[in-house]
Amino acid sequence: MVGIVLFLIALFLLFAGYSVAYTFAGISLIVGVITLGPELFSFMPYRIMSIMDNTTLMAIPMFIFMGIMLQKSGLAERMLESSARLFGGISGGVAISTIVVGALLAASTGVVGASVVAMGVISLPVMLKNNYHQPTATGVICASGTLGQIIPPSIILIILGDVMGITVGDLFKAAVLPGVLLIVGYTLYILVLGKIKPDYCPPLQIEQDKSQLIKQAFKDVVPPLILIIAVLGSIFSGIATPTESASIGAIGAVLLSSVFSKISFNKLRDCSLETVKVTSMIFAVLIGATAFSMVFTYSGSDYLVEDFILGLPGDKWTFIALAMIAILILGFFIDFIEIAFLVVPILAPIALALNIDMVWFAILIAMNLQTSFLTPPFGFSLFYLKGVAPKSIKTTTIYKGVLPFILIQVIVLVLVVFFPEYLIVY
Repeated sequence: MVGIVLFLIALFLLFAGYSVAYTFAGISLIVGVITLGPELFSFMPYRIMSIMDNTTLMAIPMFIFMGIMLQKSGLAERMLESSARLFGGISGGVAISTIVVGALLAASTGVVGASVVAMGVISLPVMLKNNYHQPTATGVICASGTLGQIIPPSIILIILGDVMGITVGDLFKAAVLPGVLLIVGYTLYILVLGKIKPDYCPPLQIEQDKSQLIKQAFKDVVPPLILIIAVLGSIFSGIATPTESASIGAIGAVLLSSVFSKISFNKLRDCSLETVKVTSMIFAVLIGATAFSMVFTYSGSDYLVEDFILGLPGDKWTFIALAMIAILILGFFIDFIEIAFLVVPILAPIALALNIDMVWFAILIAMNLQTSFLTPPFGFSLFYLKGVAPKSIKTTTIYKGVLPFILIQVIVLVLVVFFPEYLIVY
């Protein structure tokens, strides 16, 4: 029962607001020394060394740098503004442009918080000025921002690939169709809403010539799009590994920023520092989670959990249902990184024992975590947007706005569960 007690104490401290990395490391050290002896931690340096030698994890800081550079340089803002003017003439046009740019930001940053904040600052004022229905405006921003969880190069997919022992390239390929299905679902919802309730998402009054709008949009959208295609295309075609492609993305983001906006040494330094901060947080959690999983495994608790779940009726479907519910509930309270390092290592061996396709299972986890970002009352995207929204936007307004998009995500998740042969291609 050592590992079960360890797990419950860690969850309690996380809910209480203590630092994730220090909670994992501190509780593991205390419980491990008391119950299993200090000799256990003689293995810890070897585990940390294996993290340092892991070339797959090297992709994380480079993809983060790529996204931050595109945002700091203003390229993300130009994409959103041009798309809004291009599609703004139709009912729901600004919302559709937000979805499109949200998908592009997801494919360039992979970080949900950055995408939600960027679109909240740029797109929300435009929609509110044009008398958009407030819940619709806030909902579409939150939903589009969470696309970074599933659309490659998603940081969570890289982490899941490492934790579950899956090729990251396979995960990226498998995530494409579910991601596209979400984009299509969001867009169809806005188009239908624009027909049924045109006052919810009225068209913009565009005075510029259509040809000029297309030319400007081409100039603002195509260069980042080429970079995204180069990064993902090199992975999908097998030309480069995710880590090598991440380095291409990082260098390409710097080159694009220098060509299309003024880039200074200070801006480059700021982007690098921001990358170091985010990356340090992820790897600090990883080291703490490594200590946690070591105590959990050496106490034999992984076998206890596996025997319990394998003894339940319903075989793999019972396990998948329990896993999805547990991850969804935990997603209300703790970040996706903690779930990936804390819960997934417990679930992965059971999934293997049940002969579940691990790529499919990883995509289900990623989509579930995406839904938890939106689910009231603790969805992280809701608070990211609330932090940059005008004071006139109430939290309850954001809650109402995300409900249709949560339903769309659940529908897509159910489709992926029951039709993997059509939607999971790798």
